Amino acid sequence: KRAAETLCYDYNRTHNLDIRVVRIFNTYGPNMEVEDGRVVSNFIVQALNGEDITVYGDGSQTRSFCFVSDLVRGLIDFMDHPDFAGPMNLGNDREFTILELAEQVIRLTASKSKIIYKDLPADDPVRRRPDLAVARDKINFEPRVTLEEGLGRTIAYFRELLSA
Repeated sequence: KRAAETLCYDYNRTHNLDIRVVRIFNTYGPNMEVEDGRVVSNFIVQALNGEDITVYGDGSQTRSFCFVSDLVRGLIDFMDHPDFAGPMNLGNDREFTILELAEQVIRLTASKSKIIYKDLPADDPVRRRPDLAVARDKINFEPRVTLEEGLGRTIAYFRELLSA
């Protein structure tokens, strides 16, 4: 990712190419792949299939989840912003524990799934939360879709996909 950012800035300097550098954080929503390996889709698919939900570690590690429509709106607003190439973080800075996410997915799917715990991988970060100060300052960015609302839309998508 860092190399790609550097190449973009090099093209900007060398060819006067208009660029924007965005750092995208944990985006989810309809049209995700069933087996993409992301925690949101993993939990939803496990819950809808009545499988145990796998939480690594004790589930206290936090993540911030950005619904796709918020991300797209931020990307468009940033593309339209003159005289600032970035970098800019886009995402949602509201944090949830992985355990809270699992419990919400079970509740919203009305699943009978149980939460099981496995060893936390050594490289798993304890916290992932974007600093949105630049996005708020430059494009007045604010995530609008709550996790519960976004999960509801994403669950509906996966429910239809899995029943087909």
